[in-house]
Amino acid sequence: FMGTDVISGSGTAVILKTGDATYFGDMASQISGKTDPTSFERGMRAISRLLIGMMLVLVPVVFVINGVTKQDWSQAFYFAIAVAVGLTPEMLPMIVNSNLAKGALAMSKRKVIVKRLHAIQNLGAIDTLFTDKTGTITEDRVVVMRYVDATGKTDPAVLRLAYMNANYQTGWHNLMDTAVVDYVKEHHDEIVDLPAGLEKIDEIPFDFERRRLTVVVANHDHQWMITKGAFEEMLAVCDQVQLHGEILPLTDERKRQLEQTNAMMSGQGMRMIVVAYRTDVHEQRIYTTDDEQHMVMAGFLGFLDPAKPDAKEAVSLLHAHGVRVKVLTGDNAIITQHVAEEVGIPEQAVISGNEVDAMTDNDLLEAVETTDLFVKLSPMQKARIIKTTQGAGHTVGYMVDGINDTAALREADVGISVDTAADITKDVSGIILLEKSLLVLEDGIVEGRRVYANAMKYIKMTIASNFGNAFSVLIASIFLPF
Repeated sequence: FMGTDVISGSGTAVILKTGDATYFGDMASQISGKTDPTSFERGMRAISRLLIGMMLVLVPVVFVINGVTKQDWSQAFYFAIAVAVGLTPEMLPMIVNSNLAKGALAMSKRKVIVKRLHAIQNLGAIDTLFTDKTGTITEDRVVVMRYVDATGKTDPAVLRLAYMNANYQTGWHNLMDTAVVDYVKEHHDEIVDLPAGLEKIDEIPFDFERRRLTVVVANHDHQWMITKGAFEEMLAVCDQVQLHGEILPLTDERKRQLEQTNAMMSGQGMRMIVVAYRTDVHEQRIYTTDDEQHMVMAGFLGFLDPAKPDAKEAVSLLHAHGVRVKVLTGDNAIITQHVAEEVGIPEQAVISGNEVDAMTDNDLLEAVETTDLFVKLSPMQKARIIKTTQGAGHTVGYMVDGINDTAALREADVGISVDTAADITKDVSGIILLEKSLLVLEDGIVEGRRVYANAMKYIKMTIASNFGNAFSVLIASIFLPF
């Protein structure tokens, strides 16, 4: 995991692989080598083939007509070559490149940096924009939305316990711990009766088997063992529940009530953790996982990565410009659907990574035409979806900032990242945004289309003019002594 940043927890690392053998090295090897032609390159090649085809048709015709009518075959050959040269838009490379350079300068003033000039044309031509959810549509930060008891009613005691756990745990805080601590700092008046003089006694770190983390704190009166974790794993260590300040047995009926509350909040797109506690377990200052039993379930905390304030407006503008926005994410369907609904992406069928793997290329081709939300995806699945969409005749842009998605970024006609993205991601991108906003991207698309339109005006005007001249000279040469 060379290149990885540790964002929470603590631990000891054992180095098993280095260099090209690491995941980072493997990603670098996947993005090396020749890339497929972009839509702009395909378009220029199509124009070139058209011109060459017309030359191959006209030049022999001109040669034969002039040779027959003038009986001077050497002059007829020279004249045919001159007609071929006249059909060629000699200024096309200079006009296109100067137009692209001017467009790159204009786009830089709109916080859009162009790394590869041909990406401007592709940006203007895209009709399908794939984007990651986190950080592009959402704010890439977790905030506390609700703290409730088993019945779903707001309960400050749940927030108080969660704060005590998050504030005293060892290692870097994860996003949810940071959200709890920040929320308490901003809403200190909502936390009442916080025990004074607390000191940390012990901690049982999180692991993926237990899926829980326990912190033990104490003052001169009591010890509190506070545990947080996933719903199922927390339910397994609780035999009591706190309701309206009372501690009651955790009966089957109350378990069903807890399950309903968990399902209700999860259905709103929230990420959930459960908080439980136990007081005065023993007088020792060393705790083990065996102590995580007979606990009192306090309630739930719900977290959201909220949508950006300008995301809905940006999606609406992109749709108005004929750009269909599709989401490729590793997150789950419920959260993705909630965010999509919030920003105005039509809520249709959702396709998961497992379903993508089970589809043939033809099935996936049909699916990408009707589906805007793809969830639980691996990097390779994202790349396959993009390639399939291109196969349907679409010009595809992909906006992302994560290093895992460089392979998919490379497949797109135009790769878009932000200036805070990983270096390897920016290296693959053709467009870099100085602000992580879809509104900035919308500005770039409009400017890209202006550049594209100017280039096409020149191409159409020149080809029409050159063909007119060539045909005029061809007809005149029959009657006039050229």
